[in-house]
Amino acid sequence: MDAAEFRKRGKEMVDYVADYLEKIEKRQVFPDVEPGYLRPLVSDSAPQDPESFEDVFKDIEKIIMPGVTHWHSPYFFAYFPAASSFPALLADMLCGGIGCVGFSWAASPACTELETVMLDWLGKMVNLPEEFLAGKDGQGGGVIQGSASEATLIALLAARTKTIKQVQSKKPELTEAEIMGRLVAYASDQAHSSVERAALIGAVKIKNVPSDDTFTVSGSALKKVLDEDKAAGLIPFFFCATLGTTSCCSFDKLLELGPICNKENIWMHIDAAYAGSAFICPEFRHLLNGVEFADSFNFNPHKWLLVNFDCSAMWVKKRSDLIGAFKLEPLYLQHHHQESGNFIIYSDYYYFHWQIPLGRRFRSLKLWFVLRMYGVKGLQEHIRKHIRLSHQFEHLVLQDERFEICAEVVLGLVCFRLKGSNELNEALLKSINDAKKIHLVPCHLREKFVLRFAICSRTVESTHIKFAWQHISQLATDLLKTWERNHHQQ
Repeated sequence: MDAAEFRKRGKEMVDYVADYLEKIEKRQVFPDVEPGYLRPLVSDSAPQDPESFEDVFKDIEKIIMPGVTHWHSPYFFAYFPAASSFPALLADMLCGGIGCVGFSWAASPACTELETVMLDWLGKMVNLPEEFLAGKDGQGGGVIQGSASEATLIALLAARTKTIKQVQSKKPELTEAEIMGRLVAYASDQAHSSVERAALIGAVKIKNVPSDDTFTVSGSALKKVLDEDKAAGLIPFFFCATLGTTSCCSFDKLLELGPICNKENIWMHIDAAYAGSAFICPEFRHLLNGVEFADSFNFNPHKWLLVNFDCSAMWVKKRSDLIGAFKLEPLYLQHHHQESGNFIIYSDYYYFHWQIPLGRRFRSLKLWFVLRMYGVKGLQEHIRKHIRLSHQFEHLVLQDERFEICAEVVLGLVCFRLKGSNELNEALLKSINDAKKIHLVPCHLREKFVLRFAICSRTVESTHIKFAWQHISQLATDLLKTWERNHHQQ
């Protein structure tokens, strides 16, 4: 394909994507395929001779689309949002076109410097304390990770390295292995599974801190666990607080937890993967109060801020804590400039010291396009609209005495269920997803099987919420009739 054909085909692909997103409502939200559907539709091995773009293009609808779950459909209410917008898609196209591997300032100055500035922009939008910003001469700063899971892992590994160095400075007779065997990380019993996975990769123990009746962790609960472990000779070193848990969007009590972590010299990382985007709205910023006690903070613009995947924003108070944990500089990655004041600052922004992989894409372009073309006000309205729709759905549920709300509705997630057994609610979810008109996923809250209704699509409107509720309500009516009939027969 030469440049002339690329121009032609590129326009065709833009039209295809625009049509897909404009008409996505007409597609069935969840596919009708069985595992293994795709292999019989493609050849056993790659073609020896080139195929035409037309041949490839026609196979999109024939082979790919039948197996796509349409995350951007206004009938998709599962998981959490996957952000998307036309400005972000255009920026991603430019990112692919430039094709730099921006691991260091020297490898791509614009890639490094724009990311540093965009993370400061975003940090100011959520009113982060000044210490987390790079500014012109700050000690903190932000980085774009691939996911919140990566951010948690990076924070845990940095905390591990920092603690080992601190313990060895006081007790040089202890080996790294001896210290590692005593380290303990902590998170809420409602925390995402990626926190446990980070501890698994980091080869350290992790313990769940029990959450209360509102599914949040309090200071007293953390202190109890810490006291027990310190008495047993263990070394608490890391706590992951969650703002907006995956199951029910609950919020750990930062103002209680932060001072304890600071006093005990424990690294506090805040995972606000979904909820963090809402903090750009002043009326929800109080949910982040206590961030001043944290060592690192993360949320995903690629969930709820119209920036398509992958774009997970992470800030640290002291970037030297990350660089100190991961810095390796072979000769082939070094680049010597005149030691100007600016370069000394940007030498810290050899971003491969801040992440797991070496290579990285020019992801800050997506933030730059979206923040400029929507503006803070446009993004705030997007968040507020989703939250209004979640309260509309909550209101509809509360009007039906057969149902109950299972957790406080704060942002764009509603946890609800039929009053009755877990088996009944499992059957309801199965009938909802088998019908394939809308898509939901469940969670467990204590012993209860609960249905999650997340407002996801950029294009979702009040009419889609009403349709979803009428559909759920009708399926519940049908199910309860069958359930009662079977119960009488028994």
